[in-house]
Amino acid sequence: MSSRRRGGNPWEPDGPTPGSAAAQGAPGDPEAVAREVCLRLLTSGPRTRAQLADAVRRKGVPDEVADRVLGRFTEVGLIDDEAFAQAWVQSRHLGRGLARRALATELRRRGVADETVNEAVGALDSGQEAATARGLVDRKLPGTRSLDRDKRMRRLVGMLARKGYSPGLAYRVVKEALADEGTDVEDLTDPDLA
Repeated sequence: MSSRRRGGNPWEPDGPTPGSAAAQGAPGDPEAVAREVCLRLLTSGPRTRAQLADAVRRKGVPDEVADRVLGRFTEVGLIDDEAFAQAWVQSRHLGRGLARRALATELRRRGVADETVNEAVGALDSGQEAATARGLVDRKLPGTRSLDRDKRMRRLVGMLARKGYSPGLAYRVVKEALADEGTDVEDLTDPDLA
């Protein structure tokens, strides 16, 4: 019989990876399956405990076995939601320019506890967030020069809003950038104040 699965990737083996702990354990040993799933996912990058729990659950591992394996992985430091959250915030803020609100949403979607989320996003100070917003606007500003002032304002504020910046901060940063460029911004009013 062929080791190929119908409709699947012909190079992906059925069952656990040959030579792995799961392959050496008894067929269907839920603890070995849970360990194998966790190790395979963790080798491709850091994961939260909730992400690993979901993956193990999809493989049919009973909850009590999954809790035991995940607890052990946490004890030895292979799962660390706090470190994951801190690294995620720094990476996504610097790399994509996301604000605290967007970062918090992403972390919660990955199953990180609210307290851990609040600590991680709290590490970003408002000055750092404003500087990142200004950098994003400075990069987009030249591409909007052919548009009228109000349309430029809406487009740039909208871009910052999609990245999680508050309307007040987004408006202030865009207005400053337009003024620095020489655009007349005297008659523009902050939408939060209007």
